[in-house]
Amino acid sequence: MRRRFFVEQFAGQSAVIEGDTAHHLGRVLRAQPGQLYELSDGERVWLGRIEAVCRDRVDFALLEPIPAHTPGIDVTLLLSIVKFDAFEWAIEKATELGVSTIVPLVGARSEKALLAAAHKRAERWKKIVMEASQQSRRLRVPVLGLPLRPDEAFGKPQMGAKVVLSERSGAAALREVLATQKLPRATLAIGPEGGWTDEEFASATAAGFREASLGKLILRTETAVIAALASLNYALEA
Repeated sequence: MRRRFFVEQFAGQSAVIEGDTAHHLGRVLRAQPGQLYELSDGERVWLGRIEAVCRDRVDFALLEPIPAHTPGIDVTLLLSIVKFDAFEWAIEKATELGVSTIVPLVGARSEKALLAAAHKRAERWKKIVMEASQQSRRLRVPVLGLPLRPDEAFGKPQMGAKVVLSERSGAAALREVLATQKLPRATLAIGPEGGWTDEEFASATAAGFREASLGKLILRTETAVIAALASLNYALEA
């Protein structure tokens, strides 16, 4: 299976990859003229043949369009910042599972040291999301938003199901919350390791979010991301 890479744009019958991705192609993958790769500009996918490889630039000739899978669902993930190894693993898997937007959340119970260092990780997070998009052969890379407080994120206009994962006893099962969902859109909010505060739950409820549970077991944040997104994808695609 051919690898896929993203380009800024298609220019006539050619395309160019520059920077770190070009370096990876040339120095790590040892790309050579004549080799074929799939190229996406976020809207279309073309089969490209390498014409020239330079230190930080790879030139392609576009050969033929490739049928591209256009996502039928639109999921925004509001994900509280947790320990960076877990957070980065979670955004990688969320990308593979097709989310359209990822918004890091600065929860009241998020670790302060992590929040202080989060801005330094932004470029690394973008790289993780990009590489996961290429690996999973997505049409486009998900949007990675700036960190927001939960009340700010909850208050933004959202369409479709709005779900906040909850460990509280009154929370309905996620499958019940999704059973009435008709539009192929959803916003999923997942809290920090210390859980949501009562104030954050109140902000979510005021914005139209429904509390939903993944069951009796207490899951780590990164595990909850995969379990919830898999359930969302199944419900929305059905």
